[in-house]
Amino acid sequence: RVVGLIVRQKFPMDGSMTGDIKIVRTVKDLRAQVEAWKKDGLKVALVPTMGALHIGHMSLIDEAKTKADRIIVSIFVNPTQFAPHEDFDAYPRQEADDAAMVAGRGGHLIYAPTRDEMYPEHFSTSIQVGGISQGLCGDSRPHFFGGVAIVVAKLLLQALAHVAVFGEKDYQQLLVIKRMVRDLNIPTEIIGAPLVRDEDGLATSSRNKYLSAEDRAQALALNRALKAVTEAVGSGATAPQAIVKGAQILMAAGIERIDYLDLRDAETLELIDGPVTRPARVFVAAHVGPARLIDNMAVPAMPPEA
Repeated sequence: RVVGLIVRQKFPMDGSMTGDIKIVRTVKDLRAQVEAWKKDGLKVALVPTMGALHIGHMSLIDEAKTKADRIIVSIFVNPTQFAPHEDFDAYPRQEADDAAMVAGRGGHLIYAPTRDEMYPEHFSTSIQVGGISQGLCGDSRPHFFGGVAIVVAKLLLQALAHVAVFGEKDYQQLLVIKRMVRDLNIPTEIIGAPLVRDEDGLATSSRNKYLSAEDRAQALALNRALKAVTEAVGSGATAPQAIVKGAQILMAAGIERIDYLDLRDAETLELIDGPVTRPARVFVAAHVGPARLIDNMAVPAMPPEA
């Protein structure tokens, strides 16, 4: 049994330095480290990931450092949130590179459990979060949020960190997790961190690795469509009118498989079918090349008529 190991890797951070980061693979070893930190009066943050880390994940670590003294990054490609036809086997895995990135960004521990550690033989528990998980990805990937809920609940209870940080790129997921934590009285504060984009405007995602140069150029239409919807609302368009503007951009780019392009209430995720009179978000999910990409953008409410 691997109790833990130390990854030593050179990485750039204000020059070049050598850093060490410990990797643990069992709940027992994770809790032992967290308990030791807590005994020293240190505040602990958890950043759950599926690995294949990028600058978006690094921003989550940065946010965690503003909330806590010690940062755990979990790396686990969760099988329960993938349907049989999806990309579980192909999902990128690069633990050594991920460890170097976490160490270079100031993380303190990586928790990388095995599948058997997370889902031992005869595992039979499930969690369903109603309401907020319906619509959007809840319709196009009906298995997804049940898988997310059980793995996140396990990670939160395994680590028992003071706070956990999730990105707003997966905005519906963030709201589902907040609702689950509230309903189950899990003693971890959930923090949402802003969505991060690459210089060309594409939302950062581990699945961007699947895109060819041509695919990536096409994928940029998602950001343009979100901006068009937001600008249309700002000019007085109703939600349906604004969505038409965004859909036209996606179709003009040749994107044919669109799971959704919706304007929804930013807090409840209720679909808006008229004037946008409360804070909202526009959401898109579409298939580009071999990848299914999601993105979203805040939409301010229209000012009331005089």
